[in-house]
Amino acid sequence: MADLGSSADIFSGYSHSLWGNLLFIGNATVNLDEKGRFAIPTRYREGVQDKCDCKLVVTVAINERGAGIEGCLWIYPLPAWLEFQDTIKKFSDLNRKAVKLKRFLIGYATECEMDAQGRLLLPEMLRKFAKLDKKMILVGQLNRFELWNEDAFYKALEDFKDNDDIEGLEALGDISF
Repeated sequence: MADLGSSADIFSGYSHSLWGNLLFIGNATVNLDEKGRFAIPTRYREGVQDKCDCKLVVTVAINERGAGIEGCLWIYPLPAWLEFQDTIKKFSDLNRKAVKLKRFLIGYATECEMDAQGRLLLPEMLRKFAKLDKKMILVGQLNRFELWNEDAFYKALEDFKDNDDIEGLEALGDISF
């Protein structure tokens, strides 16, 4: 069984071998319609169609402590989710952090399919969890998207800009910005 030292450790534990080099960068404002759908921006649609047959998995976003991030969901291409899920399966059920992580990430995970117009229907349970309403921000995170309630996104952005806490940056090693 894999050891779960910190929740952040899991994100470096898998590769993207099944689904090639589909990477999501940038951000876009998107709108939630009355049926709970939003349109995936055009620049991402072809990749989602080609690399994952329009299948995506939506789940709650978590922070480094394994707690849900208020106002945010994660959206994975299905092949990336399957690899991620394989990593999560290895965590011991005797580890409290691992159990909590599985409960949230796997328990809320829902497979969704992008329709012919490039829209994704978000389950009501997840919309409520993230307090999503009309205006949302879709943020590319390389192997997945973050989907934010607009107010929560701008609050998180302000918190980031105001935060001088550098704890954990040593994990970035020799990355040059």
